[in-house]
Amino acid sequence: MSDQDENKYSDFSNVETARRFVLPEDFPEGPYGSPIVRKLGKSTPWKEDQRYYSAFNYENKSLHEGIERKFPGAHPTHDDPERSTQDPYTDVR
Repeated sequence: MSDQDENKYSDFSNVETARRFVLPEDFPEGPYGSPIVRKLGKSTPWKEDQRYYSAFNYENKSLHEGIERKFPGAHPTHDDPERSTQDPYTDVR
């Protein structure tokens, strides 16, 4: 058996991240060209480890881990020093 046969296929990390995070709608009314009364939100079933992506988080949390925000009166980061990832909110689904 060759080395190629033993290697399992895996996608690039950015592809896996794109599958895991659900981006917010571009427009508050829904996607461009959608019917007026269309229900907003995710239209397909949730997959394991899938969650919404917020624009109000650090892009690369590992670079900012353990560093407090410097702006006076800023909201605390709520980082868990024991874990590198956090579970998504359960009340959103």
